Amino acid sequence: MKQENILFDNGFFELVKTEEDFEVEGGVKHVKRNFVRRPPGIRALIVNEKDEILLSREFRYELNDWDYRLPGGKVFESLKDYKEALENDTVFENVLKTVPKEVREEIGLIVSNPQLIKVSLAGSGVVWDLYYFEIKDYRKDENGPQLEEEEIINGYEWFKFEDIVKMCKSNEIHEDRTVGVLLTYILNSNR
Repeated sequence: MKQENILFDNGFFELVKTEEDFEVEGGVKHVKRNFVRRPPGIRALIVNEKDEILLSREFRYELNDWDYRLPGGKVFESLKDYKEALENDTVFENVLKTVPKEVREEIGLIVSNPQLIKVSLAGSGVVWDLYYFEIKDYRKDENGPQLEEEEIINGYEWFKFEDIVKMCKSNEIHEDRTVGVLLTYILNSNR
């Protein structure tokens, strides 16, 4: 049995109170919890033939500073759209449509055949999934990037694996989930 009560909804985030039964080691555990839910996002791990990864240099308002980021963005414009996709079981279909759109908008590449490598969950207090894709098949869009109004991206650059490891260590990449995915990808690359 699952009961869900929305305590607050601003159109993009909602505060949810739930009661739910979980089967754990042969028994049932009744859990009451509160969490924040927002629509998912995507991140594109673009790799070239030299084993380099593309990072954009983006101004982040939450940092009031520049950050190196994997290209990406939100999958749904509103919580309502996300919840409809959840009901219709079309979240992943929307995620797949978002990957080429965001990469084209942010860095001006047309991508083919993105491969899902990780779905990063935020934790029990926040439901905000990030879908990470490896992209090796791409070409330049002659129109270049088409940034959204609030985005400030000052170019992009290819980095060798060892340089990305150094950037992760020195906190030049601030999105911690992305740091984890990048380091796991590099460690598993057998290079």
